[in-house]
Amino acid sequence: MSEWWTYRPSDFLLFSPQTYYRLFELYNIDIWPMQVVSLALCTAIITLAVRNPAWQGRAISAILASCWLWVAAAYLLQHYSTINWAARYFAIGFTIEAILLIWYGIIRDRLLFRSVEPACQRAGIGVFLFALVFQPFIAPLVGREWIQAEIFGVAPDPTVTATLGLLLLADNKPHWLLMIIPFIWCTISGVTLWTMKSPDFFITPLAALLVLGLAAWKVFMLPKQYSEK
Repeated sequence: MSEWWTYRPSDFLLFSPQTYYRLFELYNIDIWPMQVVSLALCTAIITLAVRNPAWQGRAISAILASCWLWVAAAYLLQHYSTINWAARYFAIGFTIEAILLIWYGIIRDRLLFRSVEPACQRAGIGVFLFALVFQPFIAPLVGREWIQAEIFGVAPDPTVTATLGLLLLADNKPHWLLMIIPFIWCTISGVTLWTMKSPDFFITPLAALLVLGLAAWKVFMLPKQYSEK
């Protein structure tokens, strides 16, 4: 029997890269035309963020919660669980995040997706648009098929990244409780892609680190700036 220190992370991977990306291909085929619905939801979020109606926070929270629930049920439980037994536990985490968004954003109306701090506002918008526009292009950019693209609202990585961007944009104090599960998923996703030697393994964790750094900056630097004025 081999000693434990001789094992590599890839030895614990339950599937091959080909199986993993083939799963996205089959998933995108199965859920069509939900990708079109996702595009409509993206447009709705952008419109709400720009126009900022009184019910903006509730509406965007409802959209995000529905996306997290969809990913939990349609992707993690019905598809990813066929190749990874841990997917059912990931689905629980995504469901908890949806419940938190419903509780804080809809029931308590505590989320306003507009920061008065320009740096956080620009970064939040940038991370959100990155998830919407760039992440679907990662698949063809690294040599995979278009049909394997991951899209906000139906795939976990862009959904998590976009949520972090919006949470960074929300209010002037970080909503740490709402960020815990997205940060955990970014770590899991990054490690999974790294073990598969995927060239894009760093993208989601890097976005999470950016949001974490700016959220911490909100906590420690903004109060000092306002106290000096």
